[in-house]
Amino acid sequence: MDIGTAKITPEEMEGIPHYLIDELDPGDEFNVVKFQQYAKEYIRQIHEKGKIPILVGGTGFYIQAVLYDIDFTENDSHTSYREELEQLAKEKGEEYLHEMLKKVDPESAEVIHPNNKKRVIRALEYEKLTGDKISIHNAIQRDNESPYCFCYFVLNKNRAQLYETIDQRVDLMIQKGLLKEVKLLSERGYHRELVSMQGLGYKELLAFLEAETTLEEAIILLKRNTRHFAKRQLTWFKREKKVIWVNKEEFTNDSEILTYLLKLLKDNNIT
Repeated sequence: MDIGTAKITPEEMEGIPHYLIDELDPGDEFNVVKFQQYAKEYIRQIHEKGKIPILVGGTGFYIQAVLYDIDFTENDSHTSYREELEQLAKEKGEEYLHEMLKKVDPESAEVIHPNNKKRVIRALEYEKLTGDKISIHNAIQRDNESPYCFCYFVLNKNRAQLYETIDQRVDLMIQKGLLKEVKLLSERGYHRELVSMQGLGYKELLAFLEAETTLEEAIILLKRNTRHFAKRQLTWFKREKKVIWVNKEEFTNDSEILTYLLKLLKDNNIT
């Protein structure tokens, strides 16, 4: 899953160790709890080497889980209700579950995509089991004191530039062979029910390969879904505390941005 995930290449790594890349197969189960466990272990290893770990990525909930050491053990899953929701998704579709979530927890529905069935079900499960909104639970966890001394940067562009960049990125992935990548994964038995194949780029092109849409329509949908995802990311980051926003249009190149970030790290006694 190299192209659709924009996986960093060995050349781009420039000799710097990168973790949590090529750890799992597309069919392996993965979730935020496992991510937290892996990340905390690698952070420990990096600290032991006298280095500073850099957590990179755009999934706000995963970042929050590590930064604030969120406890995922306090509420067990309600297995029978989860199975009921899974069946509802098969019969009536994922949008139906998302509409259910809107009614009980509109704040969560705003930041969870309808296609993210696992998180939608988790939010509905939590509400059913506790009578509380998972969005409130997450907000409380967000208020935890972090065990780390950290700087939290969000690189941003104005909306028009951001959307233009997203469209260009999708076109580039198609040129690099994203369709071939998705086709090979499909031929190896990886199907759309897998979490990995629900990722942006994979589910849209699987729909094309299964003759549900044209390639042109699939690409248009991928661009739209990516723009929507970026919008939800920004909504999430705006709710986070201690976030330092970096507007890229205020700099002429990446080198200037790096100099600025390093200064902020030094000012916060992190380097």
